[in-house]
Amino acid sequence: MNRKSTVKILVIDDEADMLKAIRLTINVQEPEWEVIEAESGGKGLSLIDSEKPDMVLLDLRMPRMSGFDVLKKLRLYSNIPVIVLTVESDELIEVKALEIGADDFITKPFGNLELIAHIRSVLRRAEGFDIIKNEIIKTGNLEINFNNHTINKDNRLISLTSTEFAFLELLARNKGQVIPFEVILGKIWGQYALENRDYLKVYIRKLRVKLEDDPSNPQFLKTVNGLGYTFTDTTEDG
Repeated sequence: MNRKSTVKILVIDDEADMLKAIRLTINVQEPEWEVIEAESGGKGLSLIDSEKPDMVLLDLRMPRMSGFDVLKKLRLYSNIPVIVLTVESDELIEVKALEIGADDFITKPFGNLELIAHIRSVLRRAEGFDIIKNEIIKTGNLEINFNNHTINKDNRLISLTSTEFAFLELLARNKGQVIPFEVILGKIWGQYALENRDYLKVYIRKLRVKLEDDPSNPQFLKTVNGLGYTFTDTTEDG
């Protein structure tokens, strides 16, 4: 996503009061942002195609088409950032949403500043970290291009969501160093996620499936038990 002051956010929720509350919060905190609304999953998917929003706030519990169903359909063709909204803090629900392709989640009810903090964090992630641009890392059969956010493996492009790329970028830019679990959580998801190591388990598994020749025996993305994760440059090793 290109940097711009006007950000378009699509909110998909079947509760009119929640749509109104989110719209008012964003209008007050970030008046230059544009909010569009959908009261059903089907309408939300249509608006994603027609309006091309920069981010989606998606309620999981909706009639007819649930948020999970919307997310599954969306991830078939789009890596647009998605924050899911849930009425209960349930680890299984959170992990399921992340595995399907959510970038973050917020538990209802949430405060105005908490909502804006989550949105800003995910938008920043989608734009990429503001350091060392125009850099390419080549290791083994992988080429990671930080300038255009592309991954090339064995001469084919690998599609990553913004969160997956942010996770990989943080490790790859600090190759050879062990990045503690809490540092990764804080950098990518912010202060609200410092205790949620299950996030990391979900995303490291997704990255290994996409990038490693043998995900069960990773060569690039390695776990340092009890400490964190590290990116290994196999070219330097060999």
